[in-house]
Amino acid sequence: MKFYQRLAYYLSGFAIGIVFLMMILNGKDTGCSYFPNARVLKNLRSKPFYYSETAKQKLNEKWVDTSDIRRTLTYGDVDFSKSNIKVKGGKLFVIEGKTTKNLPIVLEVINNEDKAYLIDIKR
Repeated sequence: MKFYQRLAYYLSGFAIGIVFLMMILNGKDTGCSYFPNARVLKNLRSKPFYYSETAKQKLNEKWVDTSDIRRTLTYGDVDFSKSNIKVKGGKLFVIEGKTTKNLPIVLEVINNEDKAYLIDIKR
């Protein structure tokens, strides 16, 4: 069998496999979170999110808002040297991010099994 015939067989099988994968995965919300930072942030975003009184006071000061918190929970960096500490039935995570005005903020979030609880927001 010549090279171009082997290449044609390979490409036709590859195309059929791609079509099957597209049919199976089409419309499903699939995603891959391989790194620890992405897994922690995805886990926090998937749970109901509650705010402490301290966090509510910081939100009322108008230098940070809930869109900044959502953005930090999507694109922020988890500081693992200060995180993963067992507190109040969950684990404390320290997440560094930026506001829409490009101000650095630090979120302290307790991750319980069924909810996420924002303790404090720091500049």
